Amino acid sequence: MEKNIENVTAAIHYIESHLSEKMDLEMVANALHYSKFYLHRIFTDTVGLTIHEYIQRRQLTEAAKRLVFSEQPILEIAFAAGYDSQQAFTTIFKAMYKKTPNQYRKDRCFYPLQLKYILNENPTKFKEYEIVFAEKRDIPQWMDLVHLVIDGFPYLDEKEYLEKLQQYIAHKEAFILKDKNIAVGIMAFHKTTGNIEFLGIHPQYQQEDIAKAFLKKAFAMLIGPEASITITTFRERDKADTGYRYIWKNLGFTEAELLTEFGYPTQRFVLQKEVWEEKENG
Repeated sequence: MEKNIENVTAAIHYIESHLSEKMDLEMVANALHYSKFYLHRIFTDTVGLTIHEYIQRRQLTEAAKRLVFSEQPILEIAFAAGYDSQQAFTTIFKAMYKKTPNQYRKDRCFYPLQLKYILNENPTKFKEYEIVFAEKRDIPQWMDLVHLVIDGFPYLDEKEYLEKLQQYIAHKEAFILKDKNIAVGIMAFHKTTGNIEFLGIHPQYQQEDIAKAFLKKAFAMLIGPEASITITTFRERDKADTGYRYIWKNLGFTEAELLTEFGYPTQRFVLQKEVWEEKENG
């Protein structure tokens, strides 16, 4: 396990130092002297994304940054992101960001699809989950995890998010699970409305039942008249979704109304307490 993490970290370092080049699994594997089948398996098992997905999302994030913070021609940005033409770049950029590169540049509002993964070299295999109220001193570790799971939260404004986080902490509506000094699970939950404002699980711990443990905590805190929990996520067939719809459906959430949040198309999901209890009791 530790060797796998070491090798995946080496792959991430290589990718990060070659983001302005055209890359694929074979190129990364050859550079690190790994079998491409081995690298594909351990990378996907460790972080939940394929090498291709990680490279694509990281390069598009850097491209989006250049669109907002530079005057570099779009064609040059497309080449730097690994695309052979501006048309191919525009097609995938719009699929991920819901705007053409030209529109995105005009709006001057940058947000990342994917930030660099920084892995825990010695993750704990939990036997039980000690989810506790987050405190102000936990904010740095909390934000480290936000950066790791940014793929699940389009248009996240970090300054605004920090202000809200402090309110949730003050109102005892922020929960955290740690592995030593690393946050591996975080949840901001409005106990009156039953809405999960934010739920993030560290990529290395996705195989754990951490999300279930947080939902159990949320139902225990629920004080509103409706015994249900809501959360918003990507709409169906959104190419930017790395699997969040699947996670919520697998946990028992059902689809509700379509929304637009901060200009981004999303959908509300609802989990009824009786459905949750039936699923938990088998």
